[in-house]
Order: sequence, then C-alpha cells, then structure tokens
Amino acid sequence: MHIRDLPYSDPGDPDVRSGPRFLLWLGRNQIRGQLKSMSWGLLHQCSLAGLPLAVGFAVQSVVDRSGGRLAMSGGMIAVLGVLIAVGDTMLHRTAVTNWITASARVQQLLARKTAELGSALTRRVAAGEVVAVSTGDVEKMGWFVEAFSRFAAAAAALVIICVGLILYLPSLGVLVALAMPLLALGVLPLLPRATRRADAQREKAGKATELASDTVAGLRVLRGIGGEELFLERYRRASQEVRKAAVRTARMWSLISAIQVLLPGLLLIALVTHGAALARDGKIEVGQLVTVYSAATLMLFPLRHVEEIAMAYSFSRPSAQRAVRVLSLSRVARPSTVDAAPAGDLYDPVTGLLAPEGLFTVVVCGDPDEAGRLADRLGGHPPALVQEEEAEGAAAATEQPSVLLGGVPLDELELDAARTAVLVQDKDPVLLSGTLRELLDVPSSGRVAAEEALSAAHCGDVLDALAQASVHSGGDPMSTRITERGRSLSGGQRQRLALARSLVTDPQALVLDEPTSAVDSHTEARVAAGIKALRKDRTTVAFASSPLLLDVADRVALVHRGSVVAVGTHRDLLRSEPRYRAVVTRETDDEIAAPSAAGRGEDISTSEEIEERA
Repeated sequence: MHIRDLPYSDPGDPDVRSGPRFLLWLGRNQIRGQLKSMSWGLLHQCSLAGLPLAVGFAVQSVVDRSGGRLAMSGGMIAVLGVLIAVGDTMLHRTAVTNWITASARVQQLLARKTAELGSALTRRVAAGEVVAVSTGDVEKMGWFVEAFSRFAAAAAALVIICVGLILYLPSLGVLVALAMPLLALGVLPLLPRATRRADAQREKAGKATELASDTVAGLRVLRGIGGEELFLERYRRASQEVRKAAVRTARMWSLISAIQVLLPGLLLIALVTHGAALARDGKIEVGQLVTVYSAATLMLFPLRHVEEIAMAYSFSRPSAQRAVRVLSLSRVARPSTVDAAPAGDLYDPVTGLLAPEGLFTVVVCGDPDEAGRLADRLGGHPPALVQEEEAEGAAAATEQPSVLLGGVPLDELELDAARTAVLVQDKDPVLLSGTLRELLDVPSSGRVAAEEALSAAHCGDVLDALAQASVHSGGDPMSTRITERGRSLSGGQRQRLALARSLVTDPQALVLDEPTSAVDSHTEARVAAGIKALRKDRTTVAFASSPLLLDVADRVALVHRGSVVAVGTHRDLLRSEPRYRAVVTRETDDEIAAPSAAGRGEDISTSEEIEERA
C-alpha cells in the first residue's frame, strides 16, 4: 500500500475484542509493508554489523604491512557505506509509509463508525474521547505498527551478529552471545510498572481532552452564566494531574534508558579487559579484538529498538483500548425487506405522534431532553438500536416498536435508505469548513435548488455578509469560504445555513429540532413560512415552542410525559389545553389554576392577546 493509494477502498473488519488484539489485527493488515520495512532494516543493520569486520581487516593489514589487504578493506568499507545509506533511506521511507497507512486505516474505521451511528455515538462516548482517539491515539497506534518492523529487523540482526561473532572468534563471541539476552531483557521487570504509569497518564490526558472539548463547545453558555473561571480552574487541575503523571512516566523511562546504557557499558568493559589479556598472550590478533569490540559497540543501535518497541506498546495499548471502545459500538441491523424508499405519513407508535404527508407538523414538548430523544426516534436513532460490546458480552436494551414512514418500519430499511428517507437536524447543527457551494453540495433528490433553499431559510443577509467578505471570489457569496463550524457567522446565520442545507437534501421526511431558536421574531416568521411553502408535498416535523412558528403550522401536537396528549391548531390548543398554554406562554401553575377557579369567567378574549403575552 502506497500513500498515494489512500484512502482504502475498504479498511477491513477490525478485531475489537481487546486493545492488543486490535493492534495485532492492524499489524497483520500491514504485513506487506512490514516485510518491506523489515527487509530494508536487515540490510541496514547487517551492513552496520559488517563495518567492524572491515575495520578489523584494515587494522590487521596495517599491523602486517599489507597494502593489498588494506585496499580491499577500504573497498569493503565503501560498499558497506553505500548499503548503509540505501538501507537507512528505504527503511525510513517504508517505516513512515507503514505509520501513515496504519493511521489512515484507523481514521477510516472511526469515520465509518461515526457515519454508521450518527448522533447515537456521542450519547455512548464523550465527544472529547472521540477527538482524542481520532487524533493523538491514531498516531500512537501508527507508531507501534511502524516500530514493530524496525524492532523485528533489529532482533534478527542481533541474532545474526551473535552467531557471526561465535564463528569468527569463539573466545570473545561466546561472551557477547551470553550477555546479549541480559542486555535485551534486563529492563523487562520494569516494563509493567512503566506501562501502568503510561496507562494512568493517557487516562488523565484523555479526561483533560474531554473537559477541554466540552468547555469549548459550551463556552457561550458558560459566559452567559459566568462559569468561565470555574471550568478554567477544573482544567488547570486536570492539566496539572496530566503533568504529574507525565513526569512519573518519564522518570521510569529514564531509568530504563539508563539501564540500557549501563549494561552494555559493563559488557564493553569486560570485553576489553578479557580481549586485551588474550591479545597480550598472543591468543588473538589485534585486528580480531578491534572487530569484536566494534561489533559489540554497534550492537547498541539495534538494542535501542527493544526499548522503543516497549515504549511504543505501552503508549499504544491504552490508545488501542479507547479505539476499541468506539469501534465496538454497533447498530442492531435487521434484514431489509423493502426495495424502494417509502414515502407518506410519519408515525411513532410509542408516543402516538402522527405527522401527515404534505402538512407542516410542529411538536411541543415541555422537556427539551424529551424533544431531543423523540427527534432521534423519528430519525431511526433510538438508544435501543445502539449497543456496546463489553468484556462480559453484548447487552442490548429492550427494543421498542419502530417508527413508521408510509406504513413501513424504519428498522426494515437499509441504513442508507433510512438516512435518505428521514433526515434529522438537531438543535446544534455543525457547519464544516469550506465554501458555501461546498456546504450545500450534499446528497439530495435534486428537486430543490440551493437558491430555493437559501430563500426559504431567509439567508439573504447571510449572502450579503459573505459577498462583502469575499475578496478573492469577485463578490460571489457561493465561493466565499466559511470557517470551521461557521465561527465567522452569528448563531442565527449558522442556524439558517444549516437549515438551507437540510432543505436542499429534500428527504421524504424532515425532522427539525428548534430550527429557529437563534433568530429574531421577524426572521422566524419568514423562515417558518418558507419551510412550509417549500415542503408542501413532503412530511415535515419541527420541535419548537415559539408562537410564531406554531401559528404557521398546519398541525400542532403536544407531547407530555412520553405521549401525545393533544392535537390541533395553535389557536385551538391555546384555548382548550392548559398544559399547552403553560409551555407556550410560560404560565405558572397558579396562573393556570386561576381561570379554572373563577369558572373561566376571566378567560382571555382572543388568541392574539395570548400570543402577545408569549
């Protein structure tokens, strides 16, 4: 797999039983790249190991005053230098390719899972954790994959060097071969403690990331209630905990690094002492001593890869475990029994909510959380359809009857078909960075043009602002770039652009959660009329409690404690339903009871007066 071939056509079906199993699966899927990297690593390491032999020959040729052997030794060193350069270059190239492609595979898996679960993902996993997995954790897993091939090449090179030294000079080669396992495994008792400290550090860092993400997402609310200092102090404490955990982890790895230097140093001292005694007694030549000493010194380089792979695994294992937590979430799918996407009335058998086709239906809920859950249900995203596989097995919640569109259960549709048939726009829609044309370039039926959707969402002032901000596009608002999350726009402008995007899609059923909560009353009335006119032959449901929006609706339903308790027009429900009036006009319980106690003799004369109170 080359970087130019990314993204993968199919990233594969990952093993999500545990973090280590996921890393093993990831390595197996990179096997060709791993073998390439290992081959170049062997060439590099073995060429390095050949230098001491050439240097030893050169030294011995000087001692023996042999010009021919000295020239041959120089040629060997030159050839080995070229092989080292080629091997090191290609090793780095293939290793980085493994890192990037492995990271890209994980990112594609996360993107695919996010698209599969939709809004249900953030109900099961904190948004900050998803961010941590898709950024820093992805890089650490890629690091382990690319480090493993270099470690395998280094381990093979160590074995080859030890065998070669034993055959070349048994008296010193045996000493090196016996000491090598101790040098490689001497830090093994410290690795569990280092891994635990690294796990604790990653856990604290993940929590700090979650806190920062949640704080940024709710910054406007925090400023409104004066809670910035409180959350800033919380983040400071979390940041200091991460710092302390990182220092404890660094101390352990410093100790491991020190041992990795100390043990080889002791080996070199013993080797020089014993070898000098043998050379003095005439049992070995000076060139042989130089060869063995140089080989033992260069063996420190492959030994470093043992420390690196241990560090890479200790950091990547908790990252893989977090990735598994996300990737193990699944949607319970049923075999599709419907060929074409349905159309017609949208009906929820749990609450009894009916949204007839061709009518603009507005749902009023006293509890905003209940409205959000019902909107998710109407879009085919009930919590019962998402489950998390845990160590003890997968436990799914008790399923509720599916929402029906045109009499067809959404559960019986393929996921893509269900997403095409019903679109849910939540109360906090996200605008991706890019031009306005790119923002509105979404999968759609083709029946609604971008200009029609922008007009229905009353985005004239937004287009004017974008045209004025357009310096390089000749005043074309469609070519003006929108910053990430639309931060350069006001809340109302962002909301109306998101609404235009939903209208362009033109689904059979459109569910809008508080689509006009951030706009002024004058604009809200126009937006409501635009939605109704544009979707006159489709099924449209909006969750709102604004009298201006309710007055435009063809049908209004009041949901109380999980069930529809009243249906009618806005004006009829104001007169006849106290619970509806309490939600829409914000009346207190005493105000509701007062007209009843007086025999309703003091009823409000007209619905227009009630709307003014709202």
